Amino acid sequence: MSLLDTRVPAVVLRIDRNPFHHGTLGAVRSLGRAGVEVHVVADCEGSPVGVSRYVRQMHPPPPPGASPDEILAVLRQVADRIARPAVLVPMDDASAIAVLRMRDALAPSYLLPAMPGTLAESVADKAELAAVCAATDVPHPVTLVPESPAEVADAMRQLGLPVVAKWSRPWLLPTGSGLRSTVLARSVQQARELFLRTEEAGSRLLLQAYLAPGPDRDWFFHGYADHSGTVRAGGPGRKQLSWPRGAGLTAVGSWTPNTEVRALAERLTAKLGYRGIFDLDFRRCGETGRYHLLDFNPRTGAQFRLFADRAGLDVVRALHLDMTGRPLPDGAPMAGRTFVVENYAPLAALRAAPGGRELAWYAADDRSPGRAMWALWCRHVSRRLRERLSTTTAATPAPRLIPRAASPSLTDNEKASS
Repeated sequence: MSLLDTRVPAVVLRIDRNPFHHGTLGAVRSLGRAGVEVHVVADCEGSPVGVSRYVRQMHPPPPPGASPDEILAVLRQVADRIARPAVLVPMDDASAIAVLRMRDALAPSYLLPAMPGTLAESVADKAELAAVCAATDVPHPVTLVPESPAEVADAMRQLGLPVVAKWSRPWLLPTGSGLRSTVLARSVQQARELFLRTEEAGSRLLLQAYLAPGPDRDWFFHGYADHSGTVRAGGPGRKQLSWPRGAGLTAVGSWTPNTEVRALAERLTAKLGYRGIFDLDFRRCGETGRYHLLDFNPRTGAQFRLFADRAGLDVVRALHLDMTGRPLPDGAPMAGRTFVVENYAPLAALRAAPGGRELAWYAADDRSPGRAMWALWCRHVSRRLRERLSTTTAATPAPRLIPRAASPSLTDNEKASS
């Protein structure tokens, strides 16, 4: 008998265009292995997720920058095809925020946690998160929001160099703009140039005190707050390798007990009245030893499968169980378990893993997505190399040719070797 209610399907939603989003595949496999019918609303063309044996059907997603009405229309079309209530699993900030705001309009076609419609947006907004942390007594790096180029310079002097420059609502960044959600600004001029693109970015630029990375300083916590507010499933993890190095996604992570990180996560979600899946990022200050919250993601984190316990429970399964009225089992943590994203950390995928390991793409029972990912990844890397080479060639001035008549005379030996 399955742990989950297999009569209730699931819809995995991702608006962001990213064929290398391994968390989407993790959600599909977690639910599909439990016997749940899984539908995916995400970019379809060339996506490795689409060839998973656990996908019942792929559905075209809303267009980038879609309005709430466009998102609602797509989800209603999917609901009409499924023809029975489904658990909805958002995989990016844009979809999590939109879904929560439209919760009443989506019911009863979709089963969703009950919480205030603006809460997801408040915690995902990097500027508002600073105020949330202050109100809940959770450490957070000093954060300033300049209103003019002059205030940018003042903030840089106050915070010291370098500073972390973030767009408060990164899900609004336009595709193809070249703007990144987070940048380490090393000069006032660099920060000012970013500030001048505020209108294009679609949200405010904030400047944040830089906490230097180091061994055992980067941590994360994945959890599920059930209908009573109790944090279930998930746990604290230590980031062993990130991509890009020092400030990117978790390429290698380990399930590592940490009572302080857990206490911060539970206090924050309890005071907010948060319900549903969440993913928190922390950095420990090298001087004070305190854990500072850097990001609150109101949705499933890409490496959530790291925290699959001995009862087979993870945060996505916890959501399905809670939404269908089934009890959540108490499974023992698997401390020492690791999670590896092979395309970012191929060598780590080959090393021994005494505590157990899960790979993001390869699975013995679902091989096709791994093969599709490597084919797509090779094309991606080749294209990036060609772009860099063409840029380098264009930037290098051509050598000046000396007319033969003006060239110095050569000896016979020199001619023979030329």
